[in-house]
This record gives sequence, C-alpha cells and structure tokens, in this order.
Amino acid sequence: MQRNNQKHNRTVKKNARQEVLRMIISSQEVSTQEELMKELFKAGYESTQSTLSRDLRQLQVVKAQNEDGRYVYMLPHRQMFRRVSDTHATVHQLNSLGALNVKFSGNLAVVRTLPGHASHVAYDIDKMCSPLILGTIAGDDTVLVICDEVASRADVLNAITSAVPSL
Repeated sequence: MQRNNQKHNRTVKKNARQEVLRMIISSQEVSTQEELMKELFKAGYESTQSTLSRDLRQLQVVKAQNEDGRYVYMLPHRQMFRRVSDTHATVHQLNSLGALNVKFSGNLAVVRTLPGHASHVAYDIDKMCSPLILGTIAGDDTVLVICDEVASRADVLNAITSAVPSL
C-alpha cells in the first residue's frame, strides 16, 4: 500500500511540474534548459537536467525560431503568449506574482496563475475595493473577477494590475 502511495505522489508531483513547465514555455521565450530549470526553481520545483529533458520529450516541446530569429522552446500547436489587445496583461507584468494572463468575456475577467497562486492574487484584487470590481472567486490557478457592467476592459485591467503592486 505504501509503495502505491509513493508512486501516486511521484505522479502528482510530475504532473504539477509539467503543468508549470507548460505555463513557463507558453508565457516566456526561453532558449536553454538552464533557463527552464531556473524558472522551475522560482516556481518551487527543483529538477535535474535529465528529468527536464524527459519532461520536454513527454510534452512534445520543440525548439523553433521566434520573431527575433532566436530559437526558443515552444509547445506543439500553440503560439507564445503575446499582448494582443488591452484585454490581455503582459506576462512580464503578471509573472512576478504567478499570474500568466487576463482574458475577458462580457463583464467577467479570468486571470490565469501558476498553480497555488490564485488565492493571493484574488485577495489583493479584493483588498483594493475598486468600484469597477464587484468581487473575485479563486481556484488553484484561476481567478474569476466579476466586473461592474459599465466598466471598460482597459479600466478593469488597470485596476487588476494596480491592485498588486508587484505586477
């Protein structure tokens, strides 16, 4: 029984590490395994080079040329995250807190975070008491922000990024 629990724990840790690795690769332009290992460490996951190589192979990560001509890691069939409009916060702004992006649908904003970061992001947004934001609901890696119906997306995005000074 204990052996099954150990195997289960390893699988859970591996899945969590690989999910963080997916988020790092989809949100940053990383060129080397050393950079990936540093980013994983910042997110709370230590990894050896061989484990990282195995993870990259299992995730089918490829190295491809970016717009600047540098070769960076990319997930298959996905593009690197880019600021497309005022409805998306830049990864650089949000990354220090563990948030990865903000997307809107109607009067709702969805903030994606690294695993385990959603509750403190929601707390900081709620603590600001902005009249533009009616409230938040936090999961493990997602914050649902309920916005006032008359608030513009740009104003809500500014409120979210100002709610957390480290953004």
